[in-house]
Amino acid sequence: MHTTLIESLPVDQQHLVRRSATRLEDEFAGTFGTETVERLVVDSLHQLLPNATVTAFLPMLTERFARDRLKALAKVDGITAGAPGVLFLCVHNAGRSQMAAGWLRHLAGGRVTVWSGGSEPAPQINPAAVAAMDEVGIDITTEFPKPWTEEIVRAADVVVSMGCGDACPLFPGKRYEDWELADPAGHSINDVRPIRDEIRTRVEALMASLGVLTS
Repeated sequence: MHTTLIESLPVDQQHLVRRSATRLEDEFAGTFGTETVERLVVDSLHQLLPNATVTAFLPMLTERFARDRLKALAKVDGITAGAPGVLFLCVHNAGRSQMAAGWLRHLAGGRVTVWSGGSEPAPQINPAAVAAMDEVGIDITTEFPKPWTEEIVRAADVVVSMGCGDACPLFPGKRYEDWELADPAGHSINDVRPIRDEIRTRVEALMASLGVLTS
């Protein structure tokens, strides 16, 4: 495994990252070789590290990010078919896109593969967005801002952009939707609630267009 980046972490975290790679190698055995898995683990760490305010969580988040990317790559390569995939994109992946992803996971009940990402990921999710989603019984506290990656964009059947403009990736032949929504950044939960509710309405319409009924 490429060690330069990993060795920038404390020794205990280096060990955890290497264990994550081993788990993913076992999980994707027969689908991807060791080199592919390790490359995505190191690259995922590389992309998350600049915005990490608490590096203690990096090994766990790196593993989750790399797993999502490996699943996407398997779909792109035609190894797996899987459920319809939707990618929600905004600038910071801290508010709108996280709420949309939370709604879709909740309402679709595993019948849609859900990703989210940002062009300039924030250090953490907007607390007001977390609180607003908690009010409707959806926990997004374990989610984290992350960048979009090429294999995830290519694996998505629908890419929904929310204010990232020209920074959002464009791939020919892919279905895109642009949702004009107020940015919850810096606003109170009272201001975020209407955004949350509008996102639910849009997510339900998206599900209907995919032929997925609300759970």
